[in-house]
Amino acid sequence: MGGKVTDQQVRKLMEENNKKQSISFAAMKAGMNRRTAKKYLELGKLPSELPPADRTWRTRTNPFEKHWSEVEQWLNNAPEFEAKFLFEQLCEKYPGIYQEGQVRTFQRHVKQWRATEGPDKEVFFSQKHYPGKLMQTDFTHMNSLKVTIQGEEFNHMICHCVLTYSNWEWGRVCFSESYEAIKLGIQSALVKLGRVPKRHRTDGTSAATHSPRKGINQKREFNETYKALMSHFDMKPEMISDPNHNADVEALNNVLKKRVNQHLLFRGNRDFKNREEYEKFIFEIMEKANSLRSKRLKEEFDVMKELPVTLLPLYTETKEKVRKSSTIVIKRNVYSVPSRLIGEEVTVRIFEDMIHIFYINKLQMQIERLKGCGRKCINYRHIVWSLMRKPGAFENFKYREELFPTIHFRKAFDAFRGWYSPFIANKEYVQTLYFAATTMESEVESALILLIEEGTIFSSNHVKDLICIDKKQVIPKMETPKVNLADYNILLQEKEEM
Repeated sequence: MGGKVTDQQVRKLMEENNKKQSISFAAMKAGMNRRTAKKYLELGKLPSELPPADRTWRTRTNPFEKHWSEVEQWLNNAPEFEAKFLFEQLCEKYPGIYQEGQVRTFQRHVKQWRATEGPDKEVFFSQKHYPGKLMQTDFTHMNSLKVTIQGEEFNHMICHCVLTYSNWEWGRVCFSESYEAIKLGIQSALVKLGRVPKRHRTDGTSAATHSPRKGINQKREFNETYKALMSHFDMKPEMISDPNHNADVEALNNVLKKRVNQHLLFRGNRDFKNREEYEKFIFEIMEKANSLRSKRLKEEFDVMKELPVTLLPLYTETKEKVRKSSTIVIKRNVYSVPSRLIGEEVTVRIFEDMIHIFYINKLQMQIERLKGCGRKCINYRHIVWSLMRKPGAFENFKYREELFPTIHFRKAFDAFRGWYSPFIANKEYVQTLYFAATTMESEVESALILLIEEGTIFSSNHVKDLICIDKKQVIPKMETPKVNLADYNILLQEKEEM
């Protein structure tokens, strides 16, 4: 009759007692002793209705009891210490007493200490959300997923938009927290929805805000371009002052990355043919997740206004004057342009990942946008013609390091510097660069590889001989075939027979 009394036993006890049986007989029928039966009959409650009894004893002895006071002192002085670190300190201080296999037990004791005697933890205040009211946007890095494009590491971010009521989400691949990136992300999400929420919230990203002037103690304010974006879609802009205020999108950032990682594992590899294939992969994952949110999303649809017919261009347009160095500055980065444009004003369209340069409404060039600030993109083909006339300018050229297309060009220049005077070395390298600009860079590089491997002194003329620059290509003569129209009569005959 020993052991823990169950609800079923007490019910049986009460049933037998109601039959006017004696307590001893009813207790016997219920499978418990008389004293226990009397207690439950007096209480009139089942065991599950009673509060658990406080247990003041340990089922096992604390293996760290001898030094636990020291551990508590460490925790009181620095509660942020991890249990594993403290265990390592304990083992180091008292060698031979504690074993590696006790680390989990130690972690459990520390966890219990934190819960019963540790410092207060920060409380997360869940927010109540209303349909159609709020969209949150945030940038999240995806590099931890180790995605590659044709074998090359693909470092990127996602501009992630989330409706806080339904958790509907959409995102676009981007490479920086630029205004063009946030405009791409927000507008793509709104186009996908076909609806517009009342408010839009983001953190203090420089894509939407600007810093106050130095020496003025003010909070960040929205910049004019971002305010124009919000005004166009009739959304009220909001900026968070506390990270918890953007908790929905922050939480879904992690969920999205975990979900993408699971799909990559199931896919079997992390390599994609191009960015478009990878972004399609991301879209499909978000589509599947959004299909489970359709009920709450419908509630949002019912109260959100329709998307305006007119969409904004996905670029920012500026006017820039080409400098004498055949360069322009865009977003604090330097780009070279064809030298024929020196002194002219060009129109620059800045996309999230590309730069398009126009002159009199004609596209002159397009180039990948540089990430960050203070960087340079100098194309030797834009300036090599001038360098041929002034090879001495190469010695102290401001952007000289950008004029080595590959490591083998750099090795060739270093070899020239070892063999010739600085002026001749510069001249020989500029001539080699000219060959790369007027023929094929890959052919010139192959010639340089062969010459460097030979280990003998060479010049630009040796490069010229290897790439056969003076050999004229013979264009084969082709005779125009004579067509006999009578051969086509058979087609007319077949049509008449039908």
